[in-house]
Order: sequence, then structure tokens, then C-alpha cells
Amino acid sequence: MIVDTHVHIWEIDPPRYPVGPTAPGWKSEPDEPATADELIADMDANGVDYSVIVQTSWSTWDNGYMADSAVRYPERLIPHGMLDPQDPANADQARYWMHKRGLVGFRFHPMYYPDEQILLTEQNGPLWEELAALGAVVQFHMRPQDAVQVAAIARRCPQMQLLIDHMGYPDLAAPEAFDPIVELARCDNVCVKISDVKGRSQEDFPFVDIHPFVQRLVDAFGAERALWGTGYPGHHRTKHNWLTLADELRLVREGFSFLNDGQCEQILGGTAARVWGLA
Repeated sequence: MIVDTHVHIWEIDPPRYPVGPTAPGWKSEPDEPATADELIADMDANGVDYSVIVQTSWSTWDNGYMADSAVRYPERLIPHGMLDPQDPANADQARYWMHKRGLVGFRFHPMYYPDEQILLTEQNGPLWEELAALGAVVQFHMRPQDAVQVAAIARRCPQMQLLIDHMGYPDLAAPEAFDPIVELARCDNVCVKISDVKGRSQEDFPFVDIHPFVQRLVDAFGAERALWGTGYPGHHRTKHNWLTLADELRLVREGFSFLNDGQCEQILGGTAARVWGLA
């Protein structure tokens, strides 16, 4: 089984699927759609069984396209939305999107709120209780300095599955600053996505300068808590400076020479099958 645990898709069809900012200071908006149909075609061409679709930061807090796309492709797409950490009613929103619209998890962006520990505000206490009760899978777009918040949530909700996006953004200029991400491996309910390797690297494929960070993560978390993820569907991959889906797969299978075949297959799908209960 092959599972891409991180793909952004979106539609531009307001008011049905609005486009606009979420996090404070966010200004980027898309100039064309990146649809579920394009993703499915990409998956079919490369032998990917499932994709976890993740709401983008330019699609507002309305997760409708994630929900509707998963209804159209229930055997292929796993929908994750976003919730506003500054919304006092976000626990109610979590219930709505999971109970009424079929989402299975959410993404939060603590790195977009550098001036406060946004995930740990008193207002968000009921949110974490609700997400844990709902069995949500929660992912964090984060940097090492945000690890203290994720560790606190992991301790508070030990049965809830938590995911680190994009390896927690390792920095080649400050490898010692990566320690807080590695230390999250002490929390049994935290997994890490091996994704955006190209974006962290200053070298060409297979991005050997990032391999020490990948190896540290696999050594700390084990392949059984490591996941593979990419970024965008179809032509949007190269448009946004990501690898093609074929090269993303080749990176894991051939580029990471320090992984054995069993570890590669675990990262490419085995861990995801456990996290999302896939057959």
C-alpha cells in the first residue's frame, strides 16, 4: 500500500468554495485550481492508493472542498481541514466538520503565530478535549520552537494521533536547533512526515545534505512512526518547485540509501495504514 499523507488540493468557485486568507498576515492566493480530479489522475499514474488531502492556507476556514472531494472519491481521499485557533467556537466547528461533513482530522499552524503559544491558550482547552473525544488525527505545520506546544498536547491527549509536517523544517545553518523536533519522539502518539526534502536542501536530487536530518528522525521515531508526504497534484508539483510524484517515490526508494526495503515500505504506506485505519 502506498499512501501520500500530505497533498493540497483546492477549487476556485466562490461562494461555494471561497478563496482567501486564514493565518494573520497571509496574503497569497492561487491563480488556478488544483483539483481532486487532477490528483486522482496523478495517483493512478504512479500507483498511489490513498492521499490525505489537506486544506490550504488560502482556502479560508471553510473546509467544504475537502469534504466534498472525499465524498466523490471515498476509497482514495482522506480529508483533513483547518480550524481557527482564535475562534472561541472552534470545538463546535470540529464537531460539525467531523460529524456532519466527514473530515477525519485537522491541520494547525503554530508557526504562523510567533508571538504566542496559540495552541495552548485557555480558550483552546475545550478544542483539544473535543478533538481527542472525536478521535481526530491532528497535524502541525511547525518549526522546532513550536515543539513545546505539541509536546504539551501530546501529554494532555495521549490517545490522539499527532503528526509533524515537513520534518519540522530542519535548518542546514543551525542543525543543533533541530533537537526539539527529534525529542518529540519521546511522545508515543507523535509521528513525523518525511516531506519537503527538496525544499530544505541546497543540493540536487537526492538532496544528500538533508539526509542526516531524515536519518535522525527515522532513528528516533522508527520507520513505524514516519510517514511519506508530497505537496501538490499534477503540474502544480513542478509549478510550486516540488518534485514530480514519480520522483517523490524514487527519492524514498532509491535516494535514501540508509533505509532498507522494509523501512521504505513502512514509510510509504505502512505507518499511514495504522494512523488512518486503512485496509
